[in-house]
Amino acid sequence: MAENLPDLGADRSLLLVDDDEPFLRRLAKAMEKRGFDVETAGSVAAGQAIATARPPAYAVCDLRLEDGNGLDVVETIREKRPDARVVVLTGYGAIATAVAAVKIGATDYLSKPADANDIINALLATGDEMPPPPENPMSADRVRWEHIQRVYELCDRNVSETARRLNMHRRTLQRILAKRSPR
Repeated sequence: MAENLPDLGADRSLLLVDDDEPFLRRLAKAMEKRGFDVETAGSVAAGQAIATARPPAYAVCDLRLEDGNGLDVVETIREKRPDARVVVLTGYGAIATAVAAVKIGATDYLSKPADANDIINALLATGDEMPPPPENPMSADRVRWEHIQRVYELCDRNVSETARRLNMHRRTLQRILAKRSPR
């Protein structure tokens, strides 16, 4: 298995910042198995504190955290360690936030769900090399369903408000929400 580990260089420090505790634990375990020295943070404040005290060589930051924006952590990392490779993860993928993340210094931007291999490919991509497309991309139906679920959660599970924001009939939305998620 050792021959499959990526070449991380001398500094293998990795900071993971995400407020989704189960996801954070799974990703930390997967990255440790791949040779990283992992530190985790569940908030912007904790991420900035670690980045200031021990600037990591690599970082993966969620965009939306309970106490603010993950891009604040990216900025702190960039100030303390300009050569760090930072990937921004989010369940709220949008072109504007991707552009903002890259402008602020992120190496790459990935939409959730991203697995450890996708993240490593993004962290270790060099120069003009483009990371390969995901091996198991979501279907169009799944992407639509995920978007509806995100808006529904942002509206505090209010069907009428979600339908208004998505510009769809309330009953249509109720039928979609009653169904299982597509593959």
